[in-house]
Amino acid sequence: MLISRRQFLKTSMVAVPAATAMPAVFSRAVAAAIHEQQSNAAPMGNRTLVIVQMAGGNDGLNTVVPANDRRYYDLRGSLAIPQNDVLAIDGQAGFHPSLTAFKELWDEGVLAVVEGVGYPDQSFSHFESMDIWQMAQTDRRDYEGWLGRYLEGIAAGQEHAFLALAADKRMPRALLTSNVTVPLVESVDAYKFQDDPRNEWNRQARTDALLRLYASVPQATRFGALLDNTLQAAQRSSDAVQRAHARYQPAVEYGESGLAQGLRLIAEAIDADLGLRVGHVKIGGFDTHAAQEGRHESLLAETADAMLAFYRDLQAHGHANDVVMLTWSEFGRRVTGNASDGTDHGSAGPMFVAGAPVAGGLYGERPSLASLNENNLRFTTDFRQVYASVLEGWLGAPSKAVLGGRFERLPLFVPGAAAY
Repeated sequence: MLISRRQFLKTSMVAVPAATAMPAVFSRAVAAAIHEQQSNAAPMGNRTLVIVQMAGGNDGLNTVVPANDRRYYDLRGSLAIPQNDVLAIDGQAGFHPSLTAFKELWDEGVLAVVEGVGYPDQSFSHFESMDIWQMAQTDRRDYEGWLGRYLEGIAAGQEHAFLALAADKRMPRALLTSNVTVPLVESVDAYKFQDDPRNEWNRQARTDALLRLYASVPQATRFGALLDNTLQAAQRSSDAVQRAHARYQPAVEYGESGLAQGLRLIAEAIDADLGLRVGHVKIGGFDTHAAQEGRHESLLAETADAMLAFYRDLQAHGHANDVVMLTWSEFGRRVTGNASDGTDHGSAGPMFVAGAPVAGGLYGERPSLASLNENNLRFTTDFRQVYASVLEGWLGAPSKAVLGGRFERLPLFVPGAAAY
């Protein structure tokens, strides 16, 4: 059976560029600024940024635990992590006991913890707050994401198929862009042209027929070029993913979680030298309104273990110096627990930056438990400061052009790795 254009677009493997285009003048400004900045700095080489989204609102207070602050135990009650269980990282705080993998990275000096991260007038809506983080704008002016704007700036003259990769079921808004096609890969097995499993022998003939069908659409017609380019990008990226997966031999056991397998997929793309500059993976479930203790423990362990496995795999394949990981979550949790042994939507929380180029340590200011705002921590570091630091210090991109304003940078990278 032939596949209709409508069916193909509905189940396409590759995200179609957004219909709402970035204003051309802004897109050109980003590209020009990136070109000028990178021409005056060290070559960026094969640098890749991997985003790890901790979706649902991670409880930062039980992630980086202020174990030597009596107020923490007074306010948290039964949800507080016992002081003797905390994995100490300085004289005042430490990691949740399930974060042994993060402690390993910390001890090696390749994990940075940015404390008290948030933004003004915090929204406690998952959707609105995620949009703010992904667009890097509190007034929601643009459709494109902050990483989409970055991709727009570096896309000129490059093959677009693998500038970015999202290992997820749904395209992260952070990667939305008008002119750069971003592959969306839920799994390697699913990321290919699907046909009738009863007639696998006829797969190539069906694929050829589909390609001819779309090639027959006149380019001059409305959406003709879009259909043709989307299908070609799908075929190229699918072939590249399949080849990379077939040849790759991981040096570690990743585990079977979606996050771990997503990071493995990104490792395969990096090792295959597909030109990947941004990867995005996600782990959900951090909306811990009830029975938080065991659930939060397992989520933190899954996150840290997968990131450590990814880092070790990169090391074994000689790519550790080329990759930086950055975590984010749309908000933290309230300081005191609720009646269901959980925590409700809150404000500030930590971000983690990991990788060989990272200058490990604590950054930002730990929010005070003596000065709360309606049972919430007061944020001390704007998340766009972290974005600006990564854009300029690692990717060599002008943060003002991408973020729409200037934000104070943090010295997150070792001197030899800093872009400029």
